[in-house]
Amino acid sequence: MSKRHDAIFDDVLKNLPAPATPDRAGARFLKRTNALSETGEREEKVLRWVDPASCVMWARHNRAYNLLTEENCRELIDSLRSQGQQEFPAIVRRLPVGQGAEYEVICGARRHFAISWLRANNYPQFRYLIEVRDLTDEEAFRLADIENRDRADLSDYERARDYLQALGAYYGGKQKTMAARLEVSEAWLSRYLHLARLPEAIINAWPRITEIRELHARQIRPMLQDAEYKVLVEAEKIAAEQEKARAGQGAYVAVPKVLSRLKAAAYGPAPKANKPAHGVSIEKRGKRVRIEFSDSINTAELRLVLDSYLLGRAEN
Repeated sequence: MSKRHDAIFDDVLKNLPAPATPDRAGARFLKRTNALSETGEREEKVLRWVDPASCVMWARHNRAYNLLTEENCRELIDSLRSQGQQEFPAIVRRLPVGQGAEYEVICGARRHFAISWLRANNYPQFRYLIEVRDLTDEEAFRLADIENRDRADLSDYERARDYLQALGAYYGGKQKTMAARLEVSEAWLSRYLHLARLPEAIINAWPRITEIRELHARQIRPMLQDAEYKVLVEAEKIAAEQEKARAGQGAYVAVPKVLSRLKAAAYGPAPKANKPAHGVSIEKRGKRVRIEFSDSINTAELRLVLDSYLLGRAEN
């Protein structure tokens, strides 16, 4: 985790009371002492080993728990099995009595899945290491975000969807306020919010939601602006093919092919570039025109080609 991320993490957790002393019926406890370099003070935190079945994911957790599998958690599972126990605690909140589970997980979904998998597969001795904290929803959101922001295994779309929900839930729809609290630029945040706002048909056209990137949203945006209806019709066709593939009927439409089909739907087949003499390329795509030429071209020749093109437009 970067120093900047550490600072945000510390900001979320500062001034929070230490967890209450656990009840006698609780599982094994560990004490971890952290040195606070700025003040020289020391703070004791109580960690607890619990059955993962006593924990549920926070409803606003930024990771789609149903997408976790033995395959995509294999490295973590093997690491835990090799170490013999979980080394880093998950951060949880205590749930009100009578809600079934005792805790809700703010950070630590993959660790929860891995420990649960091990217990169900001949390693019943494994338990889930947690640290109980008293966090507001907004603090919990920021804490989960900073822990997962640099992780490649959390998809752009999961992150984007989480940001969009948080924008309304915690920041009154104000992007500037949210960006300041997350210590990111408004432009960066805006790109993720745009991804989260893509039409459902576009999302369904991808083989898996974990494969749709923020960059893809930027590529699709002008297509929707220029020919939304055509793009959405094609997206629905692709989505139907992807659904068949999920059912084992044929292959998935790969992401590059998805993009090319959506682009063709918006603008038609890629036209051959109009390359008149003098090495100038003029290509029309929908409402846009691209003009390319070598920086070594003679100014008079370039003006001649452009005048010819503008004259043709005027006549049309």
